[in-house]
Amino acid sequence: MGGSVRDLLLGKAPKDFDVATSATPEEVQDVFPRCRLIGRRFRLAHVRKAGHLIEVATFRGQATPGGDDDHELDNGRILRDNVFGSLEEDALRRDFTINALFLDPVSGEIRDYVGGYQDLADRSLRLIGDPEVRYREDPVRLLRAARFEAKLGVEPEEKTGAAIPKLAGLLKDVPPARLFEEVNKLFLTGHGMRSMEALQRFGLSQDLFPALPKGSGKGKVRIGILLRKTLENTDKRVRESLPVTPAFLFAALLWEPVRDRAGELEKSGESPYMAIMAASEEAIASQVKRTAIPRRYSAVTRQIWLMQARFGKTRGKRWKRLLYEQRFRAGYDFLLLRAEEDPELEPLCEFWTEAQKGVQLPRPGDRNRNRNDRRRPRKRRRA
Repeated sequence: MGGSVRDLLLGKAPKDFDVATSATPEEVQDVFPRCRLIGRRFRLAHVRKAGHLIEVATFRGQATPGGDDDHELDNGRILRDNVFGSLEEDALRRDFTINALFLDPVSGEIRDYVGGYQDLADRSLRLIGDPEVRYREDPVRLLRAARFEAKLGVEPEEKTGAAIPKLAGLLKDVPPARLFEEVNKLFLTGHGMRSMEALQRFGLSQDLFPALPKGSGKGKVRIGILLRKTLENTDKRVRESLPVTPAFLFAALLWEPVRDRAGELEKSGESPYMAIMAASEEAIASQVKRTAIPRRYSAVTRQIWLMQARFGKTRGKRWKRLLYEQRFRAGYDFLLLRAEEDPELEPLCEFWTEAQKGVQLPRPGDRNRNRNDRRRPRKRRRA
């Protein structure tokens, strides 16, 4: 159902397959012992089969106004929706028509109750129902519209697109952890640059990244060369099946406010290192109010920024130690991107490029292995 059927019709390999059924989550659990029920907002069944995780959803129906069913709204936003119904009702409850296609695995027949098949053929993105109502039910749909435009090459139809800039402020009501997931889908799946262009066009960038300097237009931010190059390089790495990380992405996204704030602190007497440290804390603290950044990523982001101050110390012998730092390579790659924006950094880049020649850099885990080798063997206790 949904995205997997859409991708099959577009000739793409689906990332996974979701299943919809008339059975309730409890009935699914009775049939499949290796099943776990999750979610309060939307109750789902996670079934493990042959090493794969399959998400099974029950067909959802229309809530009864004033009823005592498992449905809850807050200013139009859905807080809980576990009212079960028929296949056709379920299709009408979905967000975009191209996500409301169902495939019968037995007959191979595609079920389309909302015109999604034709919209997909026309490369048109259309919300099911009143756009303002549907966006208020789940403001993440604003970001999905931008992501689908970037990923699938679809264009929002007039009403679907016109409502987005007006409702951009609704993103403030979305839990930060959920927005972090959406940011990863926007920028780390191979269409990051197009996603940023779509966010800019819809006026969503400022509400998603409030710490960034405002751009020339409502809801837009200023995009520098460093961020643009980072998104282009990330897209290239995804195409080449190379690893990408949110840590480097956020280092690029938030670098401009960190750099500017650090410059202010240096003028007041702080050292470059301490200035970047203080500025990084401020930038991350501001951003996590909108999009959560798990500590395992934010810690690496800080290290990449702090490396920039340490790269400036090239005299004496202590600089050689930097070559063996765990985040040296990430920091060095970030320095090269900074030089794309600031040519005055090119001599510094040349220094660190030359410094790496002939140096056998440690592989991951080498440091811990050497430390263990130096440990003295324990004496056996006498019985």
